[in-house]
Amino acid sequence: MTENSKTIIRHLKDIEEERSTCGFRKRLVAAEDGTPLSASYVAINDAKAHYHKQTTEFYYVLEGEGTLELDGAPVPVSPGSAVLIRTNVRHRAVGNLVALVVGTPPFHTDDLFLVDD
Repeated sequence: MTENSKTIIRHLKDIEEERSTCGFRKRLVAAEDGTPLSASYVAINDAKAHYHKQTTEFYYVLEGEGTLELDGAPVPVSPGSAVLIRTNVRHRAVGNLVALVVGTPPFHTDDLFLVDD
């Protein structure tokens, strides 16, 4: 990682993987970096339905095929699919997917609300 007052440079291979609501993520940029957005590389696995009251998310599918469930409606996705998920939309990804997930304002765990199945 390289940082100065104007840039942050990170390499995916150097970022620790952590469990998230959607699967396993590597945080590329997070709220702690003082940026106006968060960005994560996410390997979707056993995603749980949830929503955010403050954060709008943008999913860009890099690998795999599956669906995004948006307020219960399935939307097929594959590499190159781009989906903007606004606040209060209940969502989860299903399938074997790898996605770049960008949130604005940056994702915070206190803005994660699980949906009971």
